[in-house]
Amino acid sequence: MTTLILTLVGSDRPGLVATVAHIVDEHGGNWENSRLAELAGTFAGVVQVSVPVERVEELRASLHGLDGLLTIAVHPGSESAEAAQELSIQVLGNDRAGIVREISSVLNEHALSIESMTTETRDAAMAGGRLFEASVVARVPADPEALRVALERIAHDLQVDITVG
Repeated sequence: MTTLILTLVGSDRPGLVATVAHIVDEHGGNWENSRLAELAGTFAGVVQVSVPVERVEELRASLHGLDGLLTIAVHPGSESAEAAQELSIQVLGNDRAGIVREISSVLNEHALSIESMTTETRDAAMAGGRLFEASVVARVPADPEALRVALERIAHDLQVDITVG
C-alpha cells in the first residue's frame, strides 16, 4: 500500500464526498484521514488515502474523470512522522488585517509544523465590529517556551488574546 494525499475543490453540492469515497473504494483504497469544509458555497478538502501501489494510476485516472464536478490533485504522501510535542493555540480578538500573517510568521520562526488551523470572523454582539478567532494545533520539535514568549509578545501588538496549551 502507498499513501496518497488528495486535494479536492468544487462548488458545494450533496454527494461529493460519497462520489470520491466510492472511487477510492473501487480501487482497493482506504480513506484514512480527512479535513473537509464548505466555505462560501465552495467545498474543499484534503484526504489521506492508502491504495495498492499497482492501482495508483487507475485511481488517478478515475479521479480525473470528476473534472467539472471537482478539481482533484493527487500527491504522494509521506510515511514518516517526526516525533514532536503537540501544542494547541487559541486566538481571540478584534479582527484586523495581518493577524494570520503575524501568528504564522512566529510559528515559522520557531520551526513549527501546523497540524490544523481553523479561523473565523464573526460579529462582536456587545462591542460592535468583528471578532477574529483561530484555533491552531501545531507540532513543536523542541521545548515550546520560547514560542510562548514570542506569541505573548505579538498578542499585545495585535491586541488579541492568545492561549497556548
